[in-house]
Amino acid sequence: MDRTVKALSLILSYPTRDLQAAMPEIGGVLAADTRLTAAARRALRPLVEDLARRDIYDLEEQFVLLFDRSRSLSLNLFEHVHGESRDRGGAMVSLVESYRAAGFEPATSELPDHLPVLLEFLSTRPASEVQETLANAAHIFEALNARLVRRESPYSAVFAALLQLSGASADSEAVAELLEQPEDDPADLAALDAVWEESQVTFGPDPNAGCPQVHEMLSRMDEPITPNSAQHNAAE
Repeated sequence: MDRTVKALSLILSYPTRDLQAAMPEIGGVLAADTRLTAAARRALRPLVEDLARRDIYDLEEQFVLLFDRSRSLSLNLFEHVHGESRDRGGAMVSLVESYRAAGFEPATSELPDHLPVLLEFLSTRPASEVQETLANAAHIFEALNARLVRRESPYSAVFAALLQLSGASADSEAVAELLEQPEDDPADLAALDAVWEESQVTFGPDPNAGCPQVHEMLSRMDEPITPNSAQHNAAE
């Protein structure tokens, strides 16, 4: 198992007391991985310390404001790729089939393209597949990193670390296109309700769907996003 990828999956999960209790071990894993530069490991430390020590209710509120009330920071990767287009449903089915073909059944109610779910899956896969999959999402990680830096959020360090693990340089045009999408104001609840009003994304077994490798299925992540699209994943 790639313990660093697993650790990053946990850090990006909804905060719980169990996660807080595990943060010393998670921090130790991240601090010891020499695939990350010393600067990247130092940048992760404030988030690790926050998650370990801050009041759990403050952590939960912070997480919801960042990732559940802001589609521009959505942890559902296909939100940034397909938006509301029909391609999103097909991509979701293919991802589910890829998980099942590898014997992976996510123990969560999150959508299969939820980044912590994908990272948990990748933590069980060969290193070459991990790197290629992360590289295909590099421009999304760069855009999320930039937005979180603007908000002075320590979560930005996670996406910088994922970029380093990918070994790739994000396509500047693809990053710029993502950053052109308007930012959400998490305090404007009326506007957010309007944004999240969309048809439900459904997925399930498809006898006509193949089971491509995840990195192949995500290889079109540099396609433009459909404007004014969103997928709300409420915190449990």
